[in-house]
Amino acid sequence: MLKKQTVWLLTMLSLMIVLSVYYIISPTSEDLAYLDDGQATTEQTSTQGIEESDETEVNNISNLGKDELFTTIRMEIQDERSMKKGRLTDIVASASANTDEKEQALRDIDVLDELSTKETILEEQIIGATGFQDVLVRSDGSKVHVHVKADQLSETEVVNIMQMVRDEFGEITAEVNFQPTGE
Repeated sequence: MLKKQTVWLLTMLSLMIVLSVYYIISPTSEDLAYLDDGQATTEQTSTQGIEESDETEVNNISNLGKDELFTTIRMEIQDERSMKKGRLTDIVASASANTDEKEQALRDIDVLDELSTKETILEEQIIGATGFQDVLVRSDGSKVHVHVKADQLSETEVVNIMQMVRDEFGEITAEVNFQPTGE
């Protein structure tokens, strides 16, 4: 059983890692404040070659670069799972939770870790076997979604990917889509 201090330390460490990755990957066109002799000034960094449109939607992800789309989705999934694991860790560390609740929380944490591991392994297997630029695997419990960065997919490639999903996840529905590279 982990001590409260250890759980707190691991939570803070994982939060620092997530934030570090976010700031490394975040776009460079942000407002930056510089302090100079006690006065704050704001400077807008310029982005060359990007035209703005009045038809831009807030929830539209098409403005993301093609290389950033899969990374952004991965980070959102990772953040969501980290929050779930944090809540479950709080249950395990709670003095008011009974033994059954703590055991269930530990099992749920193991399931989340196993799911993340299976998705990562499957992504690496598909990239290694097919040579695609990038692959995103998401599982929602009843279905596995596989998104491949490729201009097109042949039936043979789809069947091979679906077989890899079955090998890793067992008998589960698999959905295979492709994201055009646009090169």
